[in-house]
Order: sequence, then structure tokens, then C-alpha cells
Amino acid sequence: MAFTEGDVIEAKAAIIETANSEDLFRLGLIYSTDVEDRGPDFIEAHKWFNLAAMMGSVPAKAYREEIVLEMSTEDVTLAQKAARGWLKENRDLINAQKNAA
Repeated sequence: MAFTEGDVIEAKAAIIETANSEDLFRLGLIYSTDVEDRGPDFIEAHKWFNLAAMMGSVPAKAYREEIVLEMSTEDVTLAQKAARGWLKENRDLINAQKNAA
């Protein structure tokens, strides 16, 4: 199943509104599968699964561990740095979600 750029935009918009584990997980699924027939982007997928797992998604932990088998050590490092960068840029959004819960 290929996803479109529209699916990516929709999923990212949902994250801006809610930043919940389900939306983060959805982005991981999109990037781990296919966007516009470019194939999977495991670095982006790992980043989103990692963020979803951090917010309590059990399936995200499993998917993250599965795709790591397809990734080089350098790619995993890039994904982890990207996740940390996203957290830094969106700290207020994450805190708002935690306070709303």
C-alpha cells in the first residue's frame, strides 16, 4: 500500500493538533511502507516510531525494533538525532499534551 504526500501532510497536521502516540505511530507506518512509490524511509519511520514509543505506544516499540534490522548503525543514529531534534522543537506541544491527559 503506497501512501501519498497528502497522507503525510494530513498526519503531520494531526500531530500539530494533538501530538499523540497514535498520530506519531501513523507517520511511522507511512514512512515504513511507502510514500509516492519511493519506497520506505526507515530513518523517518524509526524517528516517528521512536517518538510514539516514548509516548506509550506498544506497537511502535515493536515496529521500531523490526525496522532496525533493516538499518545501518549510522541510519539508526540519524533517526535518533532526528527524534531528539523534533522533541526539542516541539517541547511545548508535548508538554501541553501531557497536561491535557
